[in-house]
Parts: sequence; structure tokens; C-alpha cells
Amino acid sequence: MVFYSYGQTPCAGGYAGEYPCSNYDLLSHIPVNTLANTSGNPEGSDIWGWTDPSTGKEYAIAAMTNSTAFVDVSNPINPIYLGRMDSQNGNTSYWRDVKIYDNYAFIVADNVGDHGMQIFDLTRLRDITSPETLSPNVVYNDVTSCHNIVINEATAVAYLVGCNNYSGGPHFVDISNPLNPTSLGGYSLDGYTHDAQVITYNGPDTAYTGKEILVGSNANKVVILDVTDKSTIIKIAEFDYPQIGYTHQGWFTDDQRYFLLGDEEDELDFGINTRTLVFDFLDLDNPTQIDTYYGASNAIDHNGYTKGNEFFMASYRAGMRVLDITNIGGTDNQLTEIGYFDTYPQNNGTNFNGAWSVYPYFTSGNIIINDIERGLFVIRKSETLNTIEDLYKNKFSISPNPTTNNPVIKGTQDYQIKSVSVFNILGRRIFFKQNINDTTFVLPIEKNSKGVYIVKINNAISKKLILY
Repeated sequence: MVFYSYGQTPCAGGYAGEYPCSNYDLLSHIPVNTLANTSGNPEGSDIWGWTDPSTGKEYAIAAMTNSTAFVDVSNPINPIYLGRMDSQNGNTSYWRDVKIYDNYAFIVADNVGDHGMQIFDLTRLRDITSPETLSPNVVYNDVTSCHNIVINEATAVAYLVGCNNYSGGPHFVDISNPLNPTSLGGYSLDGYTHDAQVITYNGPDTAYTGKEILVGSNANKVVILDVTDKSTIIKIAEFDYPQIGYTHQGWFTDDQRYFLLGDEEDELDFGINTRTLVFDFLDLDNPTQIDTYYGASNAIDHNGYTKGNEFFMASYRAGMRVLDITNIGGTDNQLTEIGYFDTYPQNNGTNFNGAWSVYPYFTSGNIIINDIERGLFVIRKSETLNTIEDLYKNKFSISPNPTTNNPVIKGTQDYQIKSVSVFNILGRRIFFKQNINDTTFVLPIEKNSKGVYIVKINNAISKKLILY
């Protein structure tokens, strides 16, 4: 395996190392030249995350121009690069997108010819001991290139958008059996869909309770569709807004009352600062714009996602920006910036560099960012860096310690030992074993030189061991 440890770098005095920041700390960073292969001009694009339901491990799935990289970020200070899956036909693309359903990754790419949708069983990552070049389990070939993919996990349907069919409108795929995806048709009447969110609706408009609702960002407008019956799509509404540049992407608040929308080219076209538009979806048939938020710079906004009362926005050269949306729907200060981590330290100008996307949904609180030029960043809200250590510090013991023999590692309260690594004082790993899955483990170290060693358990907690 390949470990990356750049140390905890708190945000102090407005910087975490070279990176401008506020209220967010740097945990680790893996560069593009590790994540991607060498084809074309390697860069980062989309990102998503997966949590293994059996082990609780967290993984970053980082889309690159020529491949998709898989990184174990369970220990965010020491992420492990596991390998990559190359573009299906070898072609490169600025646009590669990934989403997750039922422990499978679904990956599409735009403007790459005959690529299709790659499907990869993420449980295969459990058995990787050194970086591998991976292959998809299945490739869905009813499409060639697609700009994006959206999945409604509640219905096990993938929505491929910006593809070569249905005029670029959503292409519906049944993924209830992930290794046997089946086309359910598509919708073309509103033309090209650049991005979308699809939900099983449980918001305030009771006329649509239980319906499957798609909100599409269609370059020059937003469309709201009832896609419950794939053979009979019902158009609920469409709307636009002032100063349209390129209607790019939007996301519901958790209560499905409000919708936050980003336009990717309005800063370029109109010279305005980063703009987020807020719409009230109280009545899905009649959405209304209720607020406009302007950021501190004229950086271009890209992908944004809500989590509770916060909105996490990848804003290209301004990095990740975090907005408090507690007052959304109020009379003032509906959106207020409460933190940021800027992965592009040079400037916050209006151009397509820096943070492409952000994934804020790990239960650990760790956040992953994919930056076009600089690759994967793992960050965390300030003053929570010790949470991982605190979580595990009383779960394991090593005895005897100091020792002249092989000590025994024990997990308390039936807490299982998954993996063990041992490092010497120079930081060189001298022992590694995974898939232990037991509450005790005898560490075979007695034949090593006398000295001080660091024992890392489950890639999360470090303990000092003295051999004499």
C-alpha cells in the first residue's frame, strides 16, 4: 500500500500551510500525479465517497481526466491510495462523474466517444494490499458519452444526463441489480440536462408526496419533472432567472422546501461575485426566487451540496466555501459564509482552476475535495482533529509493554482488530497485516532490534511500543 501523511495542519492566522482557510483544517493531501495515470493532461474532476457498511471504513472516489482513483481515508491523516480504474476506452475527458448505489460505483465521462457507464464493486477494495490497476465489473453500453450521473438510491434508478441519446435529456437505468443494469427509456422534450437531483419527494407540497421528482439544470433554465412513471414523464414546471450564464447545478435543503442553484458562467459573463440563487419550492408548480447570495470574490461556483444547516460549495479558485443556511427563507442573511478551505492559494479569480467538487457526507465529519490541479484534499472542521484518536484511544491495549517477547494486542468490549502496522523510529513500516478481524492479536516483533516502535491499529490509532 501507499500511505500519505502530511500531518495535521491546523488553520491558524488564516492559513493551513500555504492554503487560505477559515474554520477548516488540512488533514492530508494526495497529488494528481498519484491519483491519475499519465495520459493526456492529468487533472481532477468530480468526487464522491463510500462508507463500507461492514468495516465502517471511508473511501474517496476521485474522478480524474483519464481514470478514477480509490483512496482509503478512514484515517484522514494517513490516507491510503489503493489504485485506479482507467477510462474505459483510453480517452481523456475534463468531465468524469461518479455516484454510488449499494456498494457499487457508477462512472460516466463526457466527450470521450464510446465509454459507456463503468460499474465497479467497491467491496473489492477490502482486499487490496498494494496499489492496483482495476477494471470495472460491468460496462453499460446503451450510452457512449455522458456528462453526468445522478442516482436516486431510494428507487435504485440511475439518471444519466448529457448523453448521446434523448437529446441529452435524462436516460433512465434500473440498477436494482447493479451488475445487470437495464434501460428504462429516457426523456428528451426539454433538451439537454447538464446536471440534476432526483429525490423521492417528502416535502411541503403534499400533492407530490411519494413521487419521484427530478430537478434538472438545463443550461438556460431549470425544469421540474415527475419521473415516477418512466413511460409517462410529467412536466411540473420550468423557470429561469435574471442574468443567466449557464444553469449548472442545484441541491435541495434537507426538508425539500428550498433549492439552492448555481450558475457556472454568470461571474464570467456579467462581472458579478460568486452567486447562489435561493428558490422556495413550497409549491412545486410555482417555484419562486426568494434570495440571492453573493460571495466575497468573483470566483466561479461549481458543485454545491447541503448537509443539515450548511451548504458546501466547490468554488473553483476560491476552494470550498461553507454557508450557514439556518436562516434560509427568512427576511435577511439567509446564507452566511462561516468557513472555507482554499485549495487554489494563488488567487480567487474568475477562471476554471481549483476545487471542482466537494463531498461532505461522511459520518466522521471528514470532508474530501477534488482539485483540478492539486488532487485530493481531506479536511475537517477546526478543533475536531483529535476526534479519531479520542474514538479509539480506550479500545485497544498492548501488553506487556515494554517487552522482550511478542506482545498481545487486545480489543476491549469485543472491539475487533482489523489491521496492524508497525513503524520504526525512522517512519519505515516493518510489519503489516490486515483482515485480522479478531479481538486479540499476537504481534510477531520479538526478533526485531531493540528500540521504540509505533504500532498503528485499524489505521486509526497509534500506540508506542518499547522492545528491550
